[in-house]
Parts: sequence; structure tokens; C-alpha cells
Amino acid sequence: MSDIKDILGPEGLLANSVEGFTYRPQQEAMAEAVLDAMLQGEVLISEAGTGTGKTFAYLVPALLSSQKVIVSTGTKNLQDQLFHRDLPRIKSALAIPADVALLKGRANYLCTHRMEMTLLEGRLNSREMVDQLSQVQSWAGRTRSGDVAELSEIPEDARIWPLVTSTTENCLGQECNAYSTCHLVEARRRAQEADLVVINHHLLCADFALKEGGFGELLPTADCFIIDEAHQLPEVAGNFFGTGVSGRQLLDLCRDIETEYHKEAGDLKEIPAQSALLSKSVRDLRLLFGLDLRRGSWSEIAADEPLIRGLEQAGDCLLEMTELLSAVEGRGKGLDSCLARCNSIRACLNELLSEGESQQGYIRWFETYRQSFRLNRTPLDISGLFKTQMESHPGSWIFTSATLAVGNDFKHFQRQLGLGGARTACWDSPFDYQNQALWFVPKGMPQPRESHYTQTVVDVVTPVIEASLGRAFILFTSHRALREAAEALETRIQYPLLVQGSMPKGELLARFRKLGNAVLLGTSSFWEGVDVRGEALSCVIIDKLPFASPGDPVLQARIDALRKQGGNPFMEFQVPQAAIALKQGAGRLIRDETDRGVLVICDPRLLKKGYGQVFLDSMPSMARTRDIDDVIRFFESESV
Repeated sequence: MSDIKDILGPEGLLANSVEGFTYRPQQEAMAEAVLDAMLQGEVLISEAGTGTGKTFAYLVPALLSSQKVIVSTGTKNLQDQLFHRDLPRIKSALAIPADVALLKGRANYLCTHRMEMTLLEGRLNSREMVDQLSQVQSWAGRTRSGDVAELSEIPEDARIWPLVTSTTENCLGQECNAYSTCHLVEARRRAQEADLVVINHHLLCADFALKEGGFGELLPTADCFIIDEAHQLPEVAGNFFGTGVSGRQLLDLCRDIETEYHKEAGDLKEIPAQSALLSKSVRDLRLLFGLDLRRGSWSEIAADEPLIRGLEQAGDCLLEMTELLSAVEGRGKGLDSCLARCNSIRACLNELLSEGESQQGYIRWFETYRQSFRLNRTPLDISGLFKTQMESHPGSWIFTSATLAVGNDFKHFQRQLGLGGARTACWDSPFDYQNQALWFVPKGMPQPRESHYTQTVVDVVTPVIEASLGRAFILFTSHRALREAAEALETRIQYPLLVQGSMPKGELLARFRKLGNAVLLGTSSFWEGVDVRGEALSCVIIDKLPFASPGDPVLQARIDALRKQGGNPFMEFQVPQAAIALKQGAGRLIRDETDRGVLVICDPRLLKKGYGQVFLDSMPSMARTRDIDDVIRFFESESV
């Protein structure tokens, strides 16, 4: 086995064979720690600052170890980058013949059966969807992987995708006529045989929660689990360890029942009639939630009699649908699958609606979308559940991210996942923040709760944007503040204004990079996972410390539970969560050793409240100022 230094050192293999590779002592030290944890079968929690090159720091030992390794990422973008870019470069440099595989969730693979059903139905309601289906059909004959990411010209959120991909519920499994050529089955087979498999947190947690039949055969065979972007894992795991029913789920069921009925049982007209009744009850239920997009606690539902009646009516329609499908059981695989889905959704709905001891340890809440809704039942605390699952998958576990520690302390992350006894390590970014970045906290800002706060933010950041010649992200903690600021800035700045929601995220970022002097306004989805290197992004402005909304029902329930246990939920939970989110947002600024830029945090609480020190201790060591003239001089020095 080669020594880590021989590969990642200043004169190592990668320095001599990978274009653009830069030696970083932090990367070498992290790789040593990862390899040691793998060989010892330990749990390691490691934070590696931006620019450390943590991907290479765990992929090199993973390939050297001769172990079966599962690498889990938080986003599909990083998944694709690891598999298509980073792994081939390292494998080539090390000349290691390791077999690697990429495995995504089933919604990422073309389902031939569903595509053919959609073609047969001929009921698409827009010209755009007809064109997209034609593109899918043409590509279906060429693709080997069936990964829908190959069809990049169709947006990720296009309405055609649910009609040509499967879910756990509507997949026919081995009963499907197209099973022998199923892209998902083939991807899983390759993953079974591979030495290293790149998955994502949703797949990892789906397996843990036993919700993804068939995938569970993969994880027990692994020797090591490497969890990148690990700061996202607690939220993803919380969603998977819970249960839920959505309006879309019910409407998809109704559509599939009607399609399968015409194929398999066209003589029982009560079935499509009942499906139409169920569909109407679901649409009526969405209207009863009101027009606003919101998240609310179950107590809001319990206090709303029309809503309760609407839920009961939908439940009754679902029961009748189940009885009708039971009467034709055995007629066809498709209708039998729909019957199983009816039973599963009914069980979940009954679990949500039941009262008493069965709800202890769970949070019930709802969320509304433009055309749908979701009822959720989420565990109050997942640490015990997650720890149990880890123990049932023995081996080494490596958790890593650029943002796991709060002031070099990992207790918050450890508490969330039950990782109390884990080894921890922290490597600072190799970037020279003192010279590359300036941190500006404006004077005279009102408290964020004041009605004129966002207007004052606009007043303060306008001269900053002029000094930076555009080239800025302005990150908001709410959509309302974003909209207010966008309206105000439209007449205040001369640079192109790009606003989240005006076009798809990928298109916004592509335009931002191409323009080179734009100002992009974004909320939560732009705080992390966005990588703009070079001069196009030279200023990141953050309107407020990113505390989660106190009205969020899950957060509120966890705060109440901590308080009952005698804890301090603000300092133990809310501040650490916000500090990690702030590190993510600020991390957009310096992405390369040649980047320079100004970070602006408008929130006066950073310097005026005692807890502000937690945020200060968690951030990279930048030069700081409260004087706008220093900001102007910083940008003027670029052209010197």
C-alpha cells in the first residue's frame, strides 16, 4: 500500500500527474486520519475548511484501503462530480483497477413501463409536455444508464419526469414486463459488485428506514461509510425516519388506477367513478388549507372543523377505493399494485390521524405547496434511531463537511446523530483569509425585527455594490425580504439584477457567471452548494443571522422538548444551527487561492448580543472593519 504522502504530498503522484493539483498539508493530514479510521474501524467526524480538497482526502484512502466503501453526498451535483470527474482522475493517477459505481434514487432513472403507459394514455395537457415526452422516447433508445441527468435540456422540475420514472409505491418490481431491462435494477446490480459506490443521503436514509425495497442488500456488505456534506444528514434522516401522505401521492394513485383499469378491468365502471371522487376530495382538501404556502403544526388542523371533515371525507373515499380494488384482486398486476398502494396510504393516514400515546416522541405537522399539501409525522429526536442503524452496519464511519463545528466544538452535530463517542478533527482552510477577504459589519443598523430593516439593508449595501462593481450575492433569510429588496434595488443600482424565482437556479448561476458584473438575490438554496470562482463573485452580503423561523412546527416542538428537559434550546440548538448556516453562506465568497472579496453581515446582533461571539468564533479569521471607506479601498486595490 502506497503511503499517503507519496500520493498527496508536495512531490507526490497527484502533484506530478493531475493538472491543477496543489499540495495542501491539511488535505494530507485529513487523508491520514481517514485511512487510520478506516483501518481501525472507527467513527471519525472531520471538518475541513473550504479549499482543503476534502474530496481527494477521502477518495485516496478509500481506493487504497481495498475495502468496500459507500460514499454518500448531500446533493446530486456532488454525486455526479465525484463519479464523473474526481474518481476517474484519482484512479488514473494511482493506476488502481477499482470497480466504482454510481447509484441514485429510483426517480433518477427512466422507467420504460411508466413511459409506455404515458405514451398509451395520450392525455398530456400541454404542448411542452408532449415535446418533452418525445425527447424522452428518442433518448430511451440510446441511453445505457437510463440516468435522466443525461437529458439536461429538460429541466429537473419538469412535470414529465414523474410520468416516466417510478416511485417505491408504483413500481411493479419483478412483476413488471420490463424488469429484465430495468435501468434501476441494472444500476443496483453494478453497485452490488463495485468496490466503491457513490450514493446520496436520501438513498442512505431510505435504506435505514427500510423504505426502498432491494437497496437494503447493498449497505450491509460495506466496510466503510463516508458521509460528505454531513451537516445536511440530520434533516434528511429526520424526514426518512418519519411518515407522511401528500396530495400529489394520492392524485398519482388516482391517475394510475384509471390507466390500469382501462388496461385490465374495463367492465367495472365504479372504479373510475370512485377514482374521480377520490381525486376531487384531494383537490378540495388542498383548497381547505387556504391559498398561502405555509408549514403549520397539527394543532392548526385539529382546530379547523372543515379541514378535519375534508380529511375524513378523503379517508372514506380511499376506503371505498380499496374495497372496489379488492373485489377485482388478481385481474392484473397494475391494479394489484394500486390496491397495495391504497392499503399503504390508508395505514399511514390512520397513523397520522390517531390520537394518544402513539404520538409520543413524534411531531405532526403539515406543509402546503401551490397545488398540493403534505401531512407529516416526524420523530422528535433521531439520535437513538440513527445510532441503532449505524450499529447494525458495523465498520468505519467518516462524517465530513466544511461546516460541522461550532467554534471548533462538534457537540451539536454529535447530539443530533447520537455520535457521542466519535473521534473528531478539524482542519482550517488553506486560504489566506486575512489578505484575501474583508469582513464588513455596518454601523447604525436597526434591530432585524424593525419594519424598516430591509430598506436599511438596501441603503447600506448600495454603496458596497457600487464599490464592488456588481459581482455580488445578496443572501436573505426570507422570501419576503428578498422581494422587498429586489423591488428597491431595481432603481438603485446600475448592474444586472438576478432574482431567485425568476428562472431556474442553474440558469441564474450560468447567467451570473457569464455577465461578470451581476447582483444575484437568493434565499436558502443559494446559501450552500454554489461554487462561483473568480472575479464574477467578489462580494457576499447577508441580511440577517440565519436563525430558523420560530414558527416552524418541527423546530418549535424540538425547542419545547429541550426546554422540558431543563436545557437551553436557544444556546444548545438555535444558535449552533444558525452558526453552521452562516458559515455555509459566508463560504460562497472565497472558493480559490486567487479569489478576493468582501463579506458583509448587516445584522447588529453579531456584535451587540452575547451569543454573537459563537458566530465570530465559528468563522474564518478575516480582517474586519465597520468603515465603508475600507471596503472601497479594498476594491480599489484590485486594479492597482
